[in-house]
Amino acid sequence: MSITWSAYKRARRRSRQAWTILALAAATIVAALSWFFTAGQFSAADPWVAGPNEAPVYNPLWMKPVRGAAPVTAEKAADALDRLPVKGRAPKSDYDRAAFGQAWADADRNGCDTRNDILRRDLSAVEFTEGSSCKVAGGSFHEPYTGAQVVFRRGQETSAAVQIDHVVALADAWQKGAQQLTVQQRQTFANDPLNLIAADGPANVKKGAGDAATWLPANKNFRCHYVARQISVKAAYKLWVTQAEKDAMKGVLSSCPEQQTIYSSR
Repeated sequence: MSITWSAYKRARRRSRQAWTILALAAATIVAALSWFFTAGQFSAADPWVAGPNEAPVYNPLWMKPVRGAAPVTAEKAADALDRLPVKGRAPKSDYDRAAFGQAWADADRNGCDTRNDILRRDLSAVEFTEGSSCKVAGGSFHEPYTGAQVVFRRGQETSAAVQIDHVVALADAWQKGAQQLTVQQRQTFANDPLNLIAADGPANVKKGAGDAATWLPANKNFRCHYVARQISVKAAYKLWVTQAEKDAMKGVLSSCPEQQTIYSSR
């Protein structure tokens, strides 16, 4: 069977068009999968939850600045993210919480330990235990990770309902540069108000040592601030991000391109 030259050219043209369509479809699928496995999986899986869009850092009335970290430049969070080094994770096998010093030390030397400082900073209608101006006994707040109204009551059965989360988890930091910090710098990191937020206990447990590639707050209003705060902490302590983490952060910041770094005095 023979075909004419014009018929042959038409067939070739259709073939090229078909391959172009297939290539575009493949590129679209790859882009969709890349989005899904960074920030998209959270948007696709989570119902819309509304709540606070930021969390406090510093209250000059009774907190003192924490020294020992580099200042955070006031700029777009996306620009700060672009300057963070991108590397793989270092081994976690030798991670030890003790490498970050005493838990909840009085890092700012205001006479109160860090846990109570953060509870006092983040809760409303704060009550103190009898005879103390530091030890928080109760309070309530619009919790930023879940968007729920949460009541805190100190007690063996109730205290764990509100936990103090390290925005950049200690184990995550250990694998991304904190091993190179001094012991004093690591203790400052673990007690820096910039890196601490009062949070719903179960949500904090679910987060674990996850980074932005594996966990984001259910309260979508808070995600821009949360990611900007992680970027700010990593910039202050010269830590790095993985490529998957950076991609997830970019995905979040794409919805808030003017989001600033979190640079309040600490």
